[in-house]
Amino acid sequence: MIHVVSGLRLLVEYALLFAAIYAVTLIIYFTTGLALTWVNRRYPERRIQPTRDGNHRIRREIHSSMKALATSCLLLTAGFFAQLKGWTLTPLEANWWSVPLMFAVSLFLYDAWFYWGHRLLHLPAFYRFHAPHHASLAPTPWSNDSSTTVDTLIEHGYYLVVWFVLPIPALALFAQRLFDQISGMIGHAGFEYFASPTSRWPWPFICTSFHDLHHSGFRYNYGNFFSLWDRMMGTVDPRYDDMVKTFEGATASGETATLDTGAKSDG
Repeated sequence: MIHVVSGLRLLVEYALLFAAIYAVTLIIYFTTGLALTWVNRRYPERRIQPTRDGNHRIRREIHSSMKALATSCLLLTAGFFAQLKGWTLTPLEANWWSVPLMFAVSLFLYDAWFYWGHRLLHLPAFYRFHAPHHASLAPTPWSNDSSTTVDTLIEHGYYLVVWFVLPIPALALFAQRLFDQISGMIGHAGFEYFASPTSRWPWPFICTSFHDLHHSGFRYNYGNFFSLWDRMMGTVDPRYDDMVKTFEGATASGETATLDTGAKSDG
C-alpha cells in the first residue's frame, strides 16, 4: 500500500510538472507564431518561395503541432523529473560559467543528434513517419512542430537522454529548448530576414533559407542550428550559399530576392 501511494504521488508530481511545461511551451509556440505572421505580412517581398503559399495548411499544422509538442514536453519533463529525483548524473551547479558552457556543449551535441536523426527519417523505411512534416513544401512558422509521434521521438529524444549523459544544469537545457523552439519557427517562417555573410561558407551558421531549401528540395540541409554536418557529409544544397548572397544584396538594395520553384501550391 505504501508503494502504491508513493507511486501515485510521483505520478501526480510528474503530471503537474508536465502540465506546467506544456502550457509554457504552447504560450511560446503561439506567441512566436503570431509575431512571425505579423512581421511576414509587413514584408511580403521577403518571401522565399513566391509561387508557393502554405498558409492554407495552418489549421492542420497547429493541430499536429499541439500533439507533437505534447510528446516533446513528455520527453523533456521526464528527464527533468529524473534529475530532480537524483536519478541522473549530478548536474553542475548553475552559475555564470556552467550554464553558458553546458548550453554551448548541448547545442553542439543536439545539432549532431538532430542531423543524424533527420537523415534516418529520410530513409525509405522511416520516411512515412516524416512525410507529414514535408507536406508543407512552403513552410510557415506553424510548420516547425507539425510532426508525427515517431518523428518527434526521434528528433526530440535528445531532451530525455541528455540528462543521463551530461551533467547539465536544468537552466541550460531549458534555455536551449527555448532557443530551439523559437529558432526552429524562424527557420520555417518562409521569409528571409537573417541572410548575412555569417550564414554561409565558411561560417557554420544558417539562416531561414537553409531549412526552406530542405522543404522545397528534400535531399539537402538536414542540420538544425549549424551547417557543419551538412558540409562535412556533402549534403548542403548547392544553391544555398549563392542564395544567401542574393538575399544579402537584395536586403542592401531594398529589392526582392526569392527562390522560384515553379509551383503555386504545396497541397
